[in-house]
Amino acid sequence: MIRVFAAISFVACLSGVALGQSASSLPAFEIADVHASGRSTNPFPSGGVLRGGRYELRKATMVDLIRNAYGVDADKVIGGPSWLETDRFDVIALAPPTTSPETVKQMLQALLADRFKLTVHTESKSLPTYALTIGQGGKPKLKESDGSGNPGCRPQMQPPQPGAVPYAVASCRNVTMEAFARTLSGIGGAYLTSPVTDSTGLKGSWDFDLKWSPSRPMLAQAGADGISLFDAVDKQLGLKLDLQNVSTSAIIVDSVNQKPTGNPPGIATRLPPLPPPEFEVADIKPTMPGVTQQLARIQNGRVDVQAFPLKQLVTLAWDINSDDLIATPKWMDSARFDIVAKVSTDGAANAQQVDFDTLRLMLRALLVDRFKIKTHAEDRPVSAFTLVAPASKDPRDARPVLSRLVTCQNITVAQFAERLQGLAPGYIHAPVEDATGIDGAWDLTFNFSTIGQLQGGGQGRGGDPGAGAAAGGALTASDPSGALSLLDALEKQLGLKLETKKRSMPVLVIDHVEEKPTD
Repeated sequence: MIRVFAAISFVACLSGVALGQSASSLPAFEIADVHASGRSTNPFPSGGVLRGGRYELRKATMVDLIRNAYGVDADKVIGGPSWLETDRFDVIALAPPTTSPETVKQMLQALLADRFKLTVHTESKSLPTYALTIGQGGKPKLKESDGSGNPGCRPQMQPPQPGAVPYAVASCRNVTMEAFARTLSGIGGAYLTSPVTDSTGLKGSWDFDLKWSPSRPMLAQAGADGISLFDAVDKQLGLKLDLQNVSTSAIIVDSVNQKPTGNPPGIATRLPPLPPPEFEVADIKPTMPGVTQQLARIQNGRVDVQAFPLKQLVTLAWDINSDDLIATPKWMDSARFDIVAKVSTDGAANAQQVDFDTLRLMLRALLVDRFKIKTHAEDRPVSAFTLVAPASKDPRDARPVLSRLVTCQNITVAQFAERLQGLAPGYIHAPVEDATGIDGAWDLTFNFSTIGQLQGGGQGRGGDPGAGAAAGGALTASDPSGALSLLDALEKQLGLKLETKKRSMPVLVIDHVEEKPTD
């Protein structure tokens, strides 16, 4: 099946062992709507939490569904057909509001077995894993927690310093080492190519802060002031990250259906769409004259946004990632606004559980209300990429590369074209169309540099645009420093080519918007 990872391999150690409970003995959702997800410019899963008796997990691949159901990392879901990481599904279900998270997992296991006929077993595999251990000296630089406050690591916004490369800062309170290891797996993607496991032996909960350069390009740009994630963990916490081959339990996919069984009768009546979520309170005002430095912070249900152009706020709220896909009055490019808003502490949009997709909807409702925005969607010709295969090249000529590898296994070219937008959103703002005419499934290996690396700054994952990215994510040719653009990487390493062509795509058109927000 498809796997995108950095030089990961595995070997079987033990024969398979069936998972504990049969599907018929597991608790089940009261009713569930399962259907294929609609197309999105933000192809990443959201939700996965029971809120007020309603469970929603959207834009989830089968690997995401299995990961949520069995509580494992995606790297530990092995086997199965190639569509497991391309096809996406929405699951909306009802359960008693007091259902525990562990029981919700079992309900999702039962749903996957019933609706997708999923069968899996566990097996021991030797996988590359970062072990979080006590550092040299044997004494961690952590403070024992008194148990107060919500457990977790939360980002801390830092005031911008002119000419300085910003750090990422996390404030961790009431956190176990096991939970911190899981957090490192999530925040360390620019440095860590494998999951993190806790091998510290430390019990209880801890309070600490962590500051590091959030990507390798920004680490290099910061020079002597840069702090790698490895050094931050070592010097600031007295802990250490060691890459080891660790025998660990993995979920092996034996069989699964690509299409779920049909929804039960009356699903629309029992599971009607929720009303649009709204902020409990919100204030919008024009940014002070001369202020252009943008700041955004989301913490404990409070949203602070400063100096964002109204057009940028609209693109965030409507989940649009290209200027070509939105038509607005010109003044919206320069009119900047500040927003202070608060999420309700109870109800469906609980402040501790709200996800980014819900925040988008809340922001959209706020902008429509305060600026009296009216929109419609219409198809217009838009420049978008088409993946083609030059006659002189063969995509099987993949060769090893020296930097971070992206590897796709057992993938069709059509599936690869579909995944390119998610792999490199800094380069690609619209779905890629496959026009290669190549059949069959392939193993592909290639690497490329981010937009930020090509243009002197920015972030490090998947081609995300950095500080130096051109407006609208304009493409950049490879430069003498050795940085390699996505287009050049595909053509030189895989013999595939991205060509810009006009094709009809939905565009959001702003029909009406007030220049001054209401109070």
